[in-house]
Amino acid sequence: MKAEICQLLRPIFGYDVQIQSATAIGGGCINTTSVLTLSNGERVFLKQNARPPQDFFAAEAKGLKYLSKAEQGPRIPQPLAWQDSFLVLEYLAESIPGPEFPIRFAQSLAQLHKVSQSHFGLDHDNYIGSSPQKNMLTVNGLDFFREQRLRSQQELARQSCKLPASTDKKLDTLCDRLGDYLDISGEKPALLHGDLWSGNYFPDTDQTPCIFDPAVYFGLREADLAMTELFGRLPQEFYDAYHEEFPLNPGYSERKDLYNLYHLLNHLNLFGGSYLNSVEQVIQKYIK
Repeated sequence: MKAEICQLLRPIFGYDVQIQSATAIGGGCINTTSVLTLSNGERVFLKQNARPPQDFFAAEAKGLKYLSKAEQGPRIPQPLAWQDSFLVLEYLAESIPGPEFPIRFAQSLAQLHKVSQSHFGLDHDNYIGSSPQKNMLTVNGLDFFREQRLRSQQELARQSCKLPASTDKKLDTLCDRLGDYLDISGEKPALLHGDLWSGNYFPDTDQTPCIFDPAVYFGLREADLAMTELFGRLPQEFYDAYHEEFPLNPGYSERKDLYNLYHLLNHLNLFGGSYLNSVEQVIQKYIK
């Protein structure tokens, strides 16, 4: 594989390079990752997977290129080379968040979300983790979230027998009533990262917000904000600064758990029954 990577990197640099060293790093549940130091002194980031889903890394590369469309959005690592089993990215050095980072992150994320198109979804399907993510182009954002997000994960859970019949029935009820809970008035399809938990962003050495490991699509922008609250939470000034830059409809705090139900269902499908109680709590919150 090293020779293949070097061959793919040659047109990037315009000359031959060799891999001098590889340093393994942690942080992922699905792929193995490392930083490669090259013979020209440059470093690149390598993601590997021995048996990835079809077009797994190609879909990620496409997603990163989509995110780069926002001129004042977060910094995006450039995809340099990929094959079925690996992806080579521009290396971004992480630093400790300073006091200005939450506000800068909020402002840049708002700029990303202002990139829009006529339909919700995307021109291709991709992945959320290693689960397939459906992105069928849809005019109505409510229909998109119901069918392409909640019901798609529901069907995966049914197929693997991870969703008890009683929970499955309640989820059907929730999906049928979705319009009662989500206020999407005035919302246009927004370019989303799609998997914006705390492990998928950091400041670089200049405190520029960086985002990576995306599950890109055009959707309801509150979904990205809600994901930042699922496993930990950014400081309140982040949410205040985002609202100042790109105001949300009233009631976001009452809706956010519903957006995160998609991710909890995905974690149920990927990692098993330890997430079932969280799924059931969210469903019960809305249909009680």
